[in-house]
Amino acid sequence: MSWRNMDNVFAPREAWPALMVKAQAGDRDAYTQLLRAIVPAIRAIVRKQVSDPVLVEDVIQDVLLTVHRVRHTYDPACPFLPWLMAISQARAIDALRHRGRSQRRETTADASLSEYAARDDSEHQDIQEELSRILDRLPSRQRQIVQHIHLEEMTLAEAAKRHNLSLSAVKSLLHRALTNLRRMGANHDQS
Repeated sequence: MSWRNMDNVFAPREAWPALMVKAQAGDRDAYTQLLRAIVPAIRAIVRKQVSDPVLVEDVIQDVLLTVHRVRHTYDPACPFLPWLMAISQARAIDALRHRGRSQRRETTADASLSEYAARDDSEHQDIQEELSRILDRLPSRQRQIVQHIHLEEMTLAEAAKRHNLSLSAVKSLLHRALTNLRRMGANHDQS
């Protein structure tokens, strides 16, 4: 069958497990046929969770990449569609979470800029000085992690890379720093 004819002919769902088994064995034609056949199913699954057409297409691409990366995990003794649905739903949720975080950051940043502009310079200077005094009471590494993550809005992964630390080490430092800051605040309130 030529490639042109294959564009319009999709393998039925019943053939997907066999195509995946062939793909796992290295059959490129079977893999290409499978990927083309599953796109409409992925689109239908993703559209149930995502309404933005542009984001739907992005999620479809992410699902296809994920299928490619984890195709070795498919067990031919199990149905194919639930495996595909799990991947599709997980990628859709990830995309929605990412979009939600981005929109929240943009809204928060806009609100923060408005509040900042409304304050006069002396009030801003007082806040900056107080923040510096509080952070200076933390051990150096904890202070740096708090500054990078909460003030410079780095991700945990970015902070880990910047400090040449593991992700769990950054999380631990951040947890200790926030615990120390809470203690300092409680001690300050009692005095």
